[in-house]
Amino acid sequence: MSRIGGMETNSSTACARCQRLQAQVDALQTRLEAALAEATTLRELLAVARKDSSTSSKPPSSDIVKPKPPPLPEGRPRTIGGQPGHPKHERQPFPPEQVTSFQEHTLEACPCCGGPLRRNGNFAKVVQQVDVEQPPLVIEQHTSPEYWCPHCAKPFQAPMPLHIDKGGLVGPGLTALIAFLKGPCHASFSTIRTFLRDVVRVTIARSELSKIINHKASNALAAPYEELLLLLPNEEIVNTDETGHKCNGKPWWTWCFRAELYTLYRIDPHRSADVLMDVLGKEFKGILGCDYFSAYRRYLRECGVIVQFCLAHLIRDVKFLTTLPDERDRRYGEDLRAALKELFDVFHQRERLAAEAFQTLLQAARDRVLRVGLSGPTTQHGQNLAKRFRDHGAAYFTFVTTPGVEPTNNLAEQAIRFVVIDRHITQGTRGADGQRFCERIWTVIATCVQQGKSVFSFLCAAVGQWFKGEPAPSLLPKPAKS
Repeated sequence: MSRIGGMETNSSTACARCQRLQAQVDALQTRLEAALAEATTLRELLAVARKDSSTSSKPPSSDIVKPKPPPLPEGRPRTIGGQPGHPKHERQPFPPEQVTSFQEHTLEACPCCGGPLRRNGNFAKVVQQVDVEQPPLVIEQHTSPEYWCPHCAKPFQAPMPLHIDKGGLVGPGLTALIAFLKGPCHASFSTIRTFLRDVVRVTIARSELSKIINHKASNALAAPYEELLLLLPNEEIVNTDETGHKCNGKPWWTWCFRAELYTLYRIDPHRSADVLMDVLGKEFKGILGCDYFSAYRRYLRECGVIVQFCLAHLIRDVKFLTTLPDERDRRYGEDLRAALKELFDVFHQRERLAAEAFQTLLQAARDRVLRVGLSGPTTQHGQNLAKRFRDHGAAYFTFVTTPGVEPTNNLAEQAIRFVVIDRHITQGTRGADGQRFCERIWTVIATCVQQGKSVFSFLCAAVGQWFKGEPAPSLLPKPAKS
C-alpha cells in the first residue's frame, strides 16, 4: 500500500507541476500575443507618423527629411550650371524699334602695332544694356475757390473732377503700382512705404496705403470679380481646392475655383459643402474636380453633382498601404499600384492610339482597378479603402467617359500655391475689406497668368476706368472676330 501510495503521491505531484507549467505557458502565450499586437499597432503608428507628400495629402514642404539624390555615374562629377545634353537657353535681343540709342565703339589703329585696320566682315560684339531712371512724379494741384452768394447766403465751390474726387492724394498709375506691390509681389505695407519713399521719392502713411488698397484698388476690381462669380455655376468643368487663411489670427479658409479661362478665389470662415452650394449652387450641372475631402462628398451626396475625385490623392493612399506591417495590406497596395500604373500607361497613349481603341483600353484598365479595389483584405486599412471603392469608385473615373476632364486635381492645386506663399509672407488679413481685396487681386493674378496677360497692365486699366467712373474691363478674353 505504501508503494502504491507513493506512486499516487508522485503522480499527483507531477500533475500539479504540469498544471503549473501549462499555466506559465498560457501566461507567456498571452503576453506574446499582447506583445505582437502591440508591435503591430506600433508599426502602424510608425507608418502613419512617417507619412509624407508621397503617401498622403501633405504638401511637399512638410517633408522634413528628403532622400539623398542617387549617386552620379563614375567619372562624371556634377558641375555647377548647365548639364551635358540640356539645350542652351539664350535671351532674345530687343528689336531695333525698342532701342532708345545706338552707339558704336571703333578703333582708329591697331592697338598692338599702331597700323591701319579694316573691317572684318560683319563680325561684331553687340551688348544691349537695360537701365531705369528715377521715375518721374506728376504732381497736380487742383484748387476750387469758395464763392459766396448774397442772395442765398451760402458758400459754394466748383466740384472737383471725378478722378480727383475719387482718387484723392494718389492717382491711378500710382494706385495700380501699390496694388501690384501688395498683390503679386506679396509686399507688406511697411515694405511698400519704404519702396515708395526710397525709389519713387514720395512718402505715404501706412493708414493711407491701407485705404488705397482696401477701398480704391479693391473697388476697381469688384466688377471683374463679380462677373466671374456669376459665370462660375455655368461652367462645364471646375476644379476646386482649399487652403488655410488667417483672419486676425483666427483660422479661415481660402477656396480656389479653376475654370477653363479663369480662376476665382473665395475667403470663408467655413470649410464645408455650404461654401460649394453658395458659390456653385445646388443645381450645378458641370463636373467638379476635387480631392476626397468630406465637404466634396457631402456636396456629391446632397446635390447629386458629377465629381472627378483626384487619382493622385488615391495613389498616395495606395502607396501608404505598402508601408504597413500587415502582409495583406502590402499585397493589396501593390496590386492596386500595378493596376493604376497600367491605367496611366494607357492614358499616356491617347495621342498615339485611335479614339475607339484608346477608349476600349482605358475602360478595361479602369475595370481592373475597380475589381482590385473592391477585393480589399479584412484589415482595417484594407476595408477602409475597399469601402471607398464601393461608395465612390466610379467618381474616380469620370474622365474615362468625359473628354476634357483631367484624372487629377493638379490644376486647382497649382492655382492655390501662390496663395499659400502669400499667407506665409503676409500672415493673412485683419478684416472684411482685406479679405475682399485678396479675393479680387488673387483672381486677377491667377486669371491673367492663365491667359498669358500682364497683371500690371490689367490693374492699370481697371484702376484707370474706376477713377473715370467708367465700366471696368473684363477678365475674360475678347471673342475672336469672325
